[in-house]
Amino acid sequence: MTKKTRFMATAITATAVATALAVPTASADSSKFTDVSANYQDAVNFLWANDITKGITSTTFDTTSAVKRADAAVFIAKTMGLEPGGTYKDAGFTDVPRNAKWAVDALTEKKVINGKTSKLFGSNENLTRNEAAAMLVKAAKLEVDNSIKKTNFKDVNGNFAPYVQALVKEKIASGKGNQMFGATMPVTRGELALFLNRSNSHFGYFDLMVMHMNDHHAYLDPFPYVATVVNELRATNENNLLLHGGDVFSGDLYWNKYKGKADTVMMNYLGFDAVTFGNHEFDEGGSHDAMRNYVKGASFPVLGANIDLSGEPELAALQTRGIVENAKGGGVYDGTIVDVNGVKVGLFGLTTEETIDIASPNKVKLENYIDRAKATVAAFEAKGVNKIIALTHIGVHESSVYGSDQSLAKAVPGIDVIVGGHSHTELKEPIAIENNAGGTTLIVQTGEYANNLGTLDVKFNPRGEMYWNHGELIKIDKEKIKPDKKAAGILAPFTLGVEELKKESIGVESEVVLDAKRDSSNVGISSIRHNETNLGNVIADAMLWKAKTLPALQGKTVISMQNGGGIRTSVEEGTITVGEVVKVLPFGNPLAIVEAPGRDIKRALENSVKSDAIEGGKGLQEYGGFLHVGGLKFTFDSTKKAGERVQEIMVLEDDKYVALDEAKTYYIATNSFTARGGDGYDVFKEASTAGRVTDPGFSDTQNMIEYLQHMGEKINPQVEGRIIDLSLDVQQNGFKLTK
Repeated sequence: MTKKTRFMATAITATAVATALAVPTASADSSKFTDVSANYQDAVNFLWANDITKGITSTTFDTTSAVKRADAAVFIAKTMGLEPGGTYKDAGFTDVPRNAKWAVDALTEKKVINGKTSKLFGSNENLTRNEAAAMLVKAAKLEVDNSIKKTNFKDVNGNFAPYVQALVKEKIASGKGNQMFGATMPVTRGELALFLNRSNSHFGYFDLMVMHMNDHHAYLDPFPYVATVVNELRATNENNLLLHGGDVFSGDLYWNKYKGKADTVMMNYLGFDAVTFGNHEFDEGGSHDAMRNYVKGASFPVLGANIDLSGEPELAALQTRGIVENAKGGGVYDGTIVDVNGVKVGLFGLTTEETIDIASPNKVKLENYIDRAKATVAAFEAKGVNKIIALTHIGVHESSVYGSDQSLAKAVPGIDVIVGGHSHTELKEPIAIENNAGGTTLIVQTGEYANNLGTLDVKFNPRGEMYWNHGELIKIDKEKIKPDKKAAGILAPFTLGVEELKKESIGVESEVVLDAKRDSSNVGISSIRHNETNLGNVIADAMLWKAKTLPALQGKTVISMQNGGGIRTSVEEGTITVGEVVKVLPFGNPLAIVEAPGRDIKRALENSVKSDAIEGGKGLQEYGGFLHVGGLKFTFDSTKKAGERVQEIMVLEDDKYVALDEAKTYYIATNSFTARGGDGYDVFKEASTAGRVTDPGFSDTQNMIEYLQHMGEKINPQVEGRIIDLSLDVQQNGFKLTK
């Protein structure tokens, strides 16, 4: 099946992905008619988008002129999906113009219309409101009570009363007044557009609102506010779905404390229709207890068409392969067919094959996502489902190794919408990708941490083809949105537990202050934002330590970089608590891995030390993008021109420092903010756009806690001379160069 798409709203193309954040939301009004008021805009756009009319001219629709009976026949026939090239019995009318004959013949054959006489259709006569009611009711096959002979309208006779009553009951038309329908008045072009648009669902057209999230990583504090928005949208959009692109686990302290239980409870309350697996759902390894409990406790199905759980007996019992109609919660399925007010919509899930390298799936197998998508789409189509949504945890950006949503859209015809995750990409409007069969797929993603709720309005014609879309992100702004009281009440006991957790010791005592003090006045004293500190070293080393546990990085040369602006406070001597670690790293920027040649590492370090020098030769001023490093050390000269300051870079390989090879490929463990180009790191943004950034995730606070525990019960980290300003004999942090 090849499905074409005509967009009224403008979706950004794949080539615009890199600048997606700057693109305004799409306009719903893309027809070129300049004479259509707001009252008629949606209706006229409906006709325009479905090639029911091209208007009087390319820029004029003319809503006020009366509709001729022949023209009305063409409008109605096209709305029904009938085509001019069809074969229809000759109705025998002699007054029908050539361009309308097919429509009049077709509607006569289907007993939708009658002529004025056996030979005359009355083509050039104005269509009356009575006649329009009869035509529309028959064309849309509305339920009619033929026993009705009177209505509340005094001007409707018994012949037309059943049709007018049916049209009014469905809220397709109303009277000119409380007692007058305007039965014999001519129907204007604008009125006919309104009638056809209001009745379009009866002709097989379908409007769907997709609400979506991804990568909330156990950040549950926004959920009561999300619930308010979801409830409001459901109240105004009858046909709706709420979907999730994976990575429910690992991140905020709700995960550390409850291992997914709090997420399950909150997601059940919001009423998700379906969710897919993220790689972090497989972090725990072993018996996958957290994931098993999550699936079993969910009131929604978890979808994974390319996941084989048969190697894990306790998980295998939860999995049903293939397509299941109206799949229930508590199980894992390839896909499900959901009934949205009588219309079937296919949903299926895909998870990145990178999971094998960045999580602990153990005996869980990840199958090829393209192959499984093709098979699953074919299974939907075999069941007559022509509206298909993929929930994916693969990532928007192209990757030659693990693929992407863009690759999926190009390779697999039949997918209408991809609700994505994994790359934490904040798409302010959909990306439109044309596949190899000429159809189009929309890709949406909301970013991370429940910062946004995504909305995508999609309209389908009777053939299952999209003819309109409008997508945007709703920012979950706690200053502007009131929390849902019931959701807040459900979350409250979990929040209390998290607050208690913050007071708990991590079992580590520091013999020194872990230093993050600032030099805000730029007088040349030590600062987390312009020189090496022991805390900066610990955080960089924690990222490096975690990254080296990833199977994909075994045997690779790995370094780490942490921006000083992301380190917010010092840790005093003594027992370290969970809460203190959270205060140090409050932004929740998880681990990301950048694949880059040595020359790009040099570019990054030049950016790190680009700030202006302090007068009097006291080193650099503060800069939030200043990098703390692990697995390398470097020197620079703050007296030289920015961009030409870095002098020597040494990389740790096999416990020995060797000179950086600008042509060699290295792997940089950093945080997601820096990896996506934050703090002016265009070099990393370029890598991200090129698909050279992966997102194993892993909470920065959890990494630090685990690394501190790895260091021992008592720790005493020091400044080591990893970053040296050659213009200073004594560094701003007090470290002295050895002559």
